[in-house]
Amino acid sequence: MQEEKCAHTCEMVNVDYGFVITEKCYNCDKISTYFSLESRPPLEEYREGDHFWNVMESAQSFRFDLKCTKCGKVEKFDNLMGLMMCTGCDNTCEADNLRIILEPDRTWVYVAFGFLPTEEHTQLTEEKIAILENYFNQRRKSSSSRIKIISHESVKNIATCYGEVIKDLHMLSLTPPE
Repeated sequence: MQEEKCAHTCEMVNVDYGFVITEKCYNCDKISTYFSLESRPPLEEYREGDHFWNVMESAQSFRFDLKCTKCGKVEKFDNLMGLMMCTGCDNTCEADNLRIILEPDRTWVYVAFGFLPTEEHTQLTEEKIAILENYFNQRRKSSSSRIKIISHESVKNIATCYGEVIKDLHMLSLTPPE
């Protein structure tokens, strides 16, 4: 007997509000990011072996998983740091070229980012990116616009990128919205 495929309709579950912290080691120029659930994240410099870490930036954010309301399957997104909308700052960037191609069809390009350094953290797979894209598009009116989510690997240089990080409007406090 063949198992039926579910046409997943997802909702956000296991939502945690916190901060994404970006640090830089001024000894080796390594950049690292992590998610903190603390209401006042640690922002002081510290040493770790040969590394001398200083906080470059912190931004309110949230983490979540997606759960199918039909079959109950849960997709974990522990390795998603955030989403950024491509705003077209570099015409030599693969993400910007895709934005230009898709813009006439009212499809907006979003970039999914994992934690840094990328070689030390598991990054989102194509399958996970497709699940995210499906989730955000199922909540939109298909006649108005669509979202295309791509990997951060499509961004030519994240250090010079002017893309807009997607911010939750309810993130004025760490208390989840009612």
